[in-house]
Amino acid sequence: MDTVVIDDVASTSFETELDRRGLSDPLGTTDVALNQYRLAPGQRLSTGLHAHADQEEVFVVVDGELTFETEAGDVVVHDGEAIRFAPGELQSGKNASDADVVVFAIGAPRETTDIRVPKECPECGHEDMRVVAGGERDNLRCPECDCLLENPPPREEW
Repeated sequence: MDTVVIDDVASTSFETELDRRGLSDPLGTTDVALNQYRLAPGQRLSTGLHAHADQEEVFVVVDGELTFETEAGDVVVHDGEAIRFAPGELQSGKNASDADVVVFAIGAPRETTDIRVPKECPECGHEDMRVVAGGERDNLRCPECDCLLENPPPREEW
């Protein structure tokens, strides 16, 4: 059994202002990813719509409310509520309220290696592209025809 004081875990994030505390390593999890996020008004969990083709995600809101953009429209999750996204379901969470929100993100399996974005392949027309780490920004590769888009526009422009 392992325990951790969440406030003692250093905040790490791809975005400098985002308060993201990775709890998987301090707890020694092997099969599940666990992160706590504290989002100020206007902050997002990710830069835009995406799906994990190889991971399901559950978000538990413990304080405030979080709006998830989905293909079916926006879904607001309030404190004391949870939402699940199956592998392949597009989603993006944002704090559209005027107060901070605290949410736990749980993903299984722990490591995700196949992140998809709703960008059509210019070669074969496949409906989504796989995110591949690249230079200044992520590249995109078509899972169908293997076409590579290097340094595509930022996700906000898709």
